Amino acid sequence: FMLGVSYNPGYQSVLKDLKTSTRQRFVSLSFSYPEEALETEIVAEEAGIETDLARRLVRLGGMSRGLRESGLPEGASTRLLINAGLLIRSGIGARVACLNGVVESLTDDPDLLGSLVEMVDAVF
Repeated sequence: FMLGVSYNPGYQSVLKDLKTSTRQRFVSLSFSYPEEALETEIVAEEAGIETDLARRLVRLGGMSRGLRESGLPEGASTRLLINAGLLIRSGIGARVACLNGVVESLTDDPDLLGSLVEMVDAVF
């Protein structure tokens, strides 16, 4: 018999962290974001958009992930980028789709919002 457990330590508080003795009873697999080329393929396929547009969304995602040291706990996920692509495919402008579908989902901190808006402007 096998039990599968999903645990993301990035979403846990100190009070909910697994004890070392418990962690040692599991096999661990670590995941990070896909390579840029693969993530571009995923976004293009799942959102049904052109590769060039998907590449720009992935570039924006990568830029947002670089703000961790500036206080952004987590940058844009592949899922957020796909959702932005779906908004664009439905007829919403790329900039508006990124602002509403990505930027506003990541933070409400005014300084971080400003940085993210600058990133959107640089890419789109």
